[in-house]
Amino acid sequence: MTSDASTFTTPSAERPPRPVPVDWAAVEDWLGVGLPADYKRLAGRHGPLDFGEYVWIHVPCAQQDRFDYGEWLRETHRRARIEARALPETERPVFHPEPGGLLAWGCTRGGDVLFWETSTSSDPDKWTVVVRHSGAIPGSGLLAWHPYELTLTDYLRHTVRDTWELPSPPGPLMGPLPGTVARTAFLPDAEAWSPPAPVPPRLTDAERRTALHTGAGSDALRLLSPPPERPYLGDGSWEQLFTELGTRLPEEYVRLMDEYGAGIWSGWLRFHTPLRTGGRRFLTHAEDTADAYRDLKDGYPERCPLAVWPDPGGFLPFANSIDGDYLGWLTEGADPDAWPLIVWPRHADQGPPLDGGLTDTLLAWQRGTLATPGLAALDEDDDPVEFAGFRPWDDSAYW
Repeated sequence: MTSDASTFTTPSAERPPRPVPVDWAAVEDWLGVGLPADYKRLAGRHGPLDFGEYVWIHVPCAQQDRFDYGEWLRETHRRARIEARALPETERPVFHPEPGGLLAWGCTRGGDVLFWETSTSSDPDKWTVVVRHSGAIPGSGLLAWHPYELTLTDYLRHTVRDTWELPSPPGPLMGPLPGTVARTAFLPDAEAWSPPAPVPPRLTDAERRTALHTGAGSDALRLLSPPPERPYLGDGSWEQLFTELGTRLPEEYVRLMDEYGAGIWSGWLRFHTPLRTGGRRFLTHAEDTADAYRDLKDGYPERCPLAVWPDPGGFLPFANSIDGDYLGWLTEGADPDAWPLIVWPRHADQGPPLDGGLTDTLLAWQRGTLATPGLAALDEDDDPVEFAGFRPWDDSAYW
């Protein structure tokens, strides 16, 4: 078997690989397991790597707003855990940090994710590769989690093959790929990564119970997502906004915005800046969304059954998600406090209006107890406290 990737790779002239300092002892201590020597050798020589113009080999590094090794592992394992629920329970893999769990080391342009099978041996140098293929393997069932009896270097060697070597490994091997190694294009300025320091629990046990179970309304919401010291609403006034819209807005919304201001909830749901004047103000977002909805309604009336503000009972949005879903009201009747909330989902059929008010809706959503099309749901193994939060914006934010 091949022991060194340098025997079958050529550095890219356009984006030559460059190493990033790695404190392997600290990384392995943080992971709770050692790592294969061939991976550490590859990472130490090349840094974050675009292999064969197709495989991204991720190494412990960071680049502001682009990549954090610890966050990448956490989110990759979470997504894989959720995807694996489609398999029969007896066939579902487990994922690091569970003992013997699959540990990710890379992904591909085609959406495949590459792991080590850490349960095969106590010696990391004997770990073999498991690939979550983005397409199903014939005869493999719903999901293509495929084990290969190959270490990382041997697996990479087979992807740059000129001919099949015998005995050839079973399964849909990638490639053949060019044997190039290049600095990952989206990480041109990657730097050393430090494992995060242990963080004490944000809430006491009693506060957790209140936030997730026994509390209600604004008090529980504040525990899950503390409001900022200085909420940003813009440079106008509520009365100016109501005059411009030709209607008041629900008092519950006004109270919530006065306390929190504009910002993003749980890193996903963006509340528009309500009192900004000039461009990108509340009315701008409402009109742009209404125009987009009408265009879709013309072509797909069955997918877009709502009336649109300012038509009577029309949909008036005040927030949207990073995935393109919208949260707003159905402006039914003269009393804004009686307007029902509704979600216009991007990737699902239109659902009915929501039952609760805005505060209770946010609270239930952040607790993970609200399931409705268009609002991202927590996985059953997620800790709601970990995902809850509110990050305020300032006057430089688009929304």
